[in-house]
Amino acid sequence: MKIVDIRTHTAAVLTEAPLRHSTGVHPGYFIRTIIELVTDEGITGLGEVGGGDQSGMFQKLKPRLIGEDPFHLERIKQKTLRQIYYISNPRIYAAIEVACLDIQGKAMNRALCDMIGGKLRDAVPFNASLSYRYPDENGGAGETTPEELVEYARRAVAECGFESGKLKAGVLPPDHDIKVLYALRDALGPAFGLRVDPNGFWSRGTAIRVAKELEACNLEYLEDPTWGNEGMARVRERTSIPLATNMCVARFDDFAAGIAMRSVDIVLGDIYYWEGITGLKALSAMCDTFRLGLGMHSGSEFGVTMAAMVHAASTLPNLTYSVDTLYHHMLDDVIVGGKLPFVNGCVRVPEGPGLGVELDPDRLARAKELFQQRGDYYARFHEDTRRPDWFPINPGW
Repeated sequence: MKIVDIRTHTAAVLTEAPLRHSTGVHPGYFIRTIIELVTDEGITGLGEVGGGDQSGMFQKLKPRLIGEDPFHLERIKQKTLRQIYYISNPRIYAAIEVACLDIQGKAMNRALCDMIGGKLRDAVPFNASLSYRYPDENGGAGETTPEELVEYARRAVAECGFESGKLKAGVLPPDHDIKVLYALRDALGPAFGLRVDPNGFWSRGTAIRVAKELEACNLEYLEDPTWGNEGMARVRERTSIPLATNMCVARFDDFAAGIAMRSVDIVLGDIYYWEGITGLKALSAMCDTFRLGLGMHSGSEFGVTMAAMVHAASTLPNLTYSVDTLYHHMLDDVIVGGKLPFVNGCVRVPEGPGLGVELDPDRLARAKELFQQRGDYYARFHEDTRRPDWFPINPGW
């Protein structure tokens, strides 16, 4: 079997409302680049990556992929992950690897998870993304106050069955985040898994102060409260709340420093940061060796990546935290049948073969048209159109 072509589609899907974060806004839609790897046996594998329009990068790599066997992942990795010594493309390689694994599963008539060791669970638990949101013409009311965040969290729990949720902090002053978290705790009860993530935006001093004030809130973890391994290590010395990261330990080069400095308790893995599903499996073994907790990060994925995440997560024996997701904010998807459903906060592992999802031509066409209409907001990242003079600068937090 040989790869004979690669097709790319850059697409956008509407969300309920614009999602705010410490360095900008997802402006009412998410963007992904979807790839189709075509083989000489008529099998097509699907992959996907975020970060705006990535079609040009895949076309640059096309000559290196044509003629390769999709079962020979190590060879493909060497040809696409690091084409030049100073350029590494783990996210681009990850999309290619997922497509190859999809092909392998389809060729063997087995689910993708069977290509990577076999599933240990039939369904994977996810947690709600509790972001501050602007009002939007797509139907979102917008949430800023503690009362509004509580109401949104209750709707998400009622609709999807989530048993945990994460506040995307750093948008407003830390004292406001503290009030929101205690309001969420009071409303959702002691068993609900609460987390908070300011994306490294707080100073070390602020992070220590906030951590102390949140001790009684019984958080599952505090994610990237400040920047870097050094800052995280100092905060970790001053709090009993476990510290998680997908920023200071976000690639293999970071792992040894994180262990040596004792900067984190939980690593949030990611198919794209950690060089594909096979890289995520390696991270799982490393975390198990050093007794670190393991979770998974979300990158505003569409259904192709969502299926890949579920397959991967189903095989990880030490995945002890529900997986992050922004998926529930989306109004539709590009796959046949629309969005994968949440049942009791979980997504079932697709039956396969391969990923177990296929592109819906009509949905994909609409999503590609929407991208052409709305544009690539990553090309003008980061901004907040409701505050045209704003740019990401730490206001002393």
